[in-house]
Formats: sequence, structure tokens, C-alpha cells
Amino acid sequence: MFDGATLNGWDGDKSYWRVENGAIVVESTCERPTGTIYLVWQGGEPGDFEMKLEMKGEGGRVNSGVQYRGAIIDPSTRSGRGPGGGGRGSSPATCPSGKPAGTPPSRESQEKWDMLGAQFDFDGQNRYSGQYYEQATGRGIIAWRGQVVRTEEGKPPRLLATLGDKDELGGYVKVEDWNQFHIIARGATMTHIINGHVMSVLIDDDPTKFRKSGLIGFEIEGTGKIYIRNIWLKKL
Repeated sequence: MFDGATLNGWDGDKSYWRVENGAIVVESTCERPTGTIYLVWQGGEPGDFEMKLEMKGEGGRVNSGVQYRGAIIDPSTRSGRGPGGGGRGSSPATCPSGKPAGTPPSRESQEKWDMLGAQFDFDGQNRYSGQYYEQATGRGIIAWRGQVVRTEEGKPPRLLATLGDKDELGGYVKVEDWNQFHIIARGATMTHIINGHVMSVLIDDDPTKFRKSGLIGFEIEGTGKIYIRNIWLKKL
């Protein structure tokens, strides 16, 4: 999915997304914040698949993730969202460097890439890494790290089983180092694995919310730097 040298086959705001030393890189700083922005794969809308990649984050405030079975948000439904599609947290008026805080790109400039849908979450504080989160669907966090959860129409998500202690599983995540992410999306079951350890599973049996196929992309918000490399997709 990535040739290691260019962003051929990917689309996003390339004033932020770039290739550096064989990895896709994006950086959000206080002086030049990204807001919430995306890089979208142009190779199709897979349904059942396995995906593997390596990701590394720098900075405790960085938040990122892998979007899959997603879609581009209809701009008419985007009311109330902030610059760059919104994000968690806000920037100070003055940066630690003493320079004034920058302004994220406008949401209008990013709307052609602004994604919704399933996300394999990842963050610099290792609070969310590995969980199942949905971006811009209203469902938010559905399966925390360590959970197997089932959704059904008209009912709240139901915990079916636990995979282990949330913090203990978090110990398998490497902070500020490379991690292997593995997504298995087969039918209504989506499994998130980091460094060979299952982090969360969602069985989405809500036909009003479930998306059986869609776009794949990467996201950044917060402050910090994300590196992505060795991206592989196998359709099932």
C-alpha cells in the first residue's frame, strides 16, 4: 500500500503529510497545529481484510489512528466541528517556545478528506491504544482495550468477555518506538492487535450502524509526530 518513497496512491493535505526516511510522517506542533486531518488510501474500499503496518508516535499529547471501513463526511453534517475537522483538546494562546500558537487549517480546506468510521486508536499517553473507536458517527469508544463487545440495534453495547487487564495489555505497547498494528475485519467482527497481543474485539450486529466496507486512512490530532511504514493489506 506504500512504496516507502512517495505518497503515490494516497491523498491528503501534503503540506502536512510527507515521506521521511522510508515512513509516512505527519507532525502537529503548537506553532503549526494540524487539528484533525487525514491521509486517505486511493486503492479501493475493502470489506473483509487483514491489514498490518508499523506506527510510532512522538509526544505525549499526540493522538492518531487507522481509519477503516470508513467514508468521507458529508460537509452539510459537519456543523459545530472545529478547524481541521475538530479534535480532542485545544491549543494555548502562547507556545512553550514563547511564540504565538498557530491556527489549524480550516475545515473547508480539509473537507475532501474528513473521515468517519471505525478507528484503530493510538495515542502518546497509551491510554487509548488498541481500542475500537468510531470517528464522527456518534458512537465514540465502543470497545476499550481489553474488551470483547457486541452491539445490537436499539440496545447499548454489551460486554461479552475480557481479554485481560487494560493496563497490563497496555504494557505491550511501545511508547515512542515502533509498534506493529494488525487489523482483522471479517464480517461483523473486527479485531485489533498490537505487537501480537489482541487488544479489543467488536462484534457489530447493529445493522443501522455497521459498515461492511469502506475507505482506509490515517489520522492525526493533538500535538506530536506520527510515523507509519510497512503497510500491507490482504483481502479475505
